[in-house]
Amino acid sequence: MIRLREIALPPEHNAHQLQFEAARMLRISNSKIRKLQIVRRSIDARKKPDVKIIYTIDVAVEGSEKQILKQCGCKRAAPAPVRFYAPPKGIRPPAQRPVVIGFGPAGMFAALILAQAGWKPLVLERGEDAVSRHEKVEAFFQTGRLDTASNVQFGEGGAGTFSDGKLNTGVNNPRIGWVLEQFVKAGAGEDILYDAKPHVGTDVLLTVVQNLRRRIQDLGGEIRFRTQVTGLCLEEGRLTGVKTAAGEVIPCGQAVLAIGHSARDTFQMLEAAGVPMEPKPFAMGVRIEHSQSSVDLAQYGRENPALPPADYKLVEHLADAAVYTFCMCPGGYVVAAASEEGRVVTNGMSTSRRDGENANAALLVTVNPRDFPYEGPLGGMYWQRDIEEQAFQAGGGYRAPAQRVGDFLNRRPSTEAGGVKPTYRPGVVWCDLHQVLPEALTAPIEEALPRLGKKLQGFDHPDAVLTAPETRSSSPVRILRDESRQSAILGLYPAGEGAGYAGGIMSAAVDGILTAEAILGGAYGRETN
Repeated sequence: MIRLREIALPPEHNAHQLQFEAARMLRISNSKIRKLQIVRRSIDARKKPDVKIIYTIDVAVEGSEKQILKQCGCKRAAPAPVRFYAPPKGIRPPAQRPVVIGFGPAGMFAALILAQAGWKPLVLERGEDAVSRHEKVEAFFQTGRLDTASNVQFGEGGAGTFSDGKLNTGVNNPRIGWVLEQFVKAGAGEDILYDAKPHVGTDVLLTVVQNLRRRIQDLGGEIRFRTQVTGLCLEEGRLTGVKTAAGEVIPCGQAVLAIGHSARDTFQMLEAAGVPMEPKPFAMGVRIEHSQSSVDLAQYGRENPALPPADYKLVEHLADAAVYTFCMCPGGYVVAAASEEGRVVTNGMSTSRRDGENANAALLVTVNPRDFPYEGPLGGMYWQRDIEEQAFQAGGGYRAPAQRVGDFLNRRPSTEAGGVKPTYRPGVVWCDLHQVLPEALTAPIEEALPRLGKKLQGFDHPDAVLTAPETRSSSPVRILRDESRQSAILGLYPAGEGAGYAGGIMSAAVDGILTAEAILGGAYGRETN
């Protein structure tokens, strides 16, 4: 096939225009294009309001591709590269089946690879299946009744299930395409295969994760929900089994530790068991909400129904920290993401349609171990807890502290919403966030907001809403592993975001795959990111 790059079309274009443009670039008749496949689609809004959709495509043509490339003389045309990944299969399993602890992206894809190899993994997930979990989460949003075992953080699919379902990543790995293909087979739209910023949406992800689970089960894998690992069985520095909260001891010589970034009791258990860990840099802050229409206008220069809801990604480097946006949810909602009683946590999510009135994003401040008020590998975790408890007290429960940007910058308490209505459920309590969050977070945000407003018009609008706290952007802990991906405890394989080796759904999935390959052995396991 021939790859064509940088094809710019207006947002209102149709599929025929893309094919005609490909024929024009190759200087051939449109009828000679036998197949057209979109490789990448992105939006170029640099020349507002003249926004363009930019394509990279692969085309199959009649005749000699080499001759056509030579005759057309187009510098944006070249032979299509081949990138292919096939998971290992048919490898003789050990006497004891491997255990996967946690069923988020890392655990799910580690289990899928092991199952496809014929190893019939046992997955232990502390939370519930997606349907039961969704019911518990919705009940919490409506009533404030928290289930500490099944919530936005814990359960089938991990924390990413209740988010925008963003699948973009900075990881460059052939496994990325394979992961996206598995999502499509499980029910996601085919556009995730080529969109520059692919997303699935919470509503669709709930179905996707169930279908991925069924594939693992069809291959002989077993998934046990409501099963929390509370201890390790060790002999001479080697894993021999795991203990569950129900008192069961499950023998195993290999376990993928894919616990997620919020399994704080598990972090404490691992520290007590002597598993080497270290504190790592992460970020905390607030969620910021604007009207989606204002973001569209700022990014596109005009309203255009042919364009999707606009997103943004901003960063401001200060003297002692960086302030940046993360997990931006166009047309989304700020959600209650607590997993422990007496603590308030916020996150963002949106459905596949992204049709909510507001846009929201995390507005985060980088923090480093030297900033933590506690020492030791769990120092950042204990700081998170302090902030979440302070927010719970300020809100009088699971309502979240909130403040308008104009009031925040003028250091006066907010008393009501302005032009932007907060979407957080069970509701917000208006206040002065300087009295809730530590100065290590409020001071950088205060300094950065006007600067970010110059990068994205209206970002520092006085009526924009800040809802606090956003503390779970990534893990504050790294569970150390060596080149074989094992902990100092042989047979224990830390993986994914909770172990400190990923930063989103896709990077966590790839880390889980690489970890499974390391367990299976061979050339696959020796590859790196």
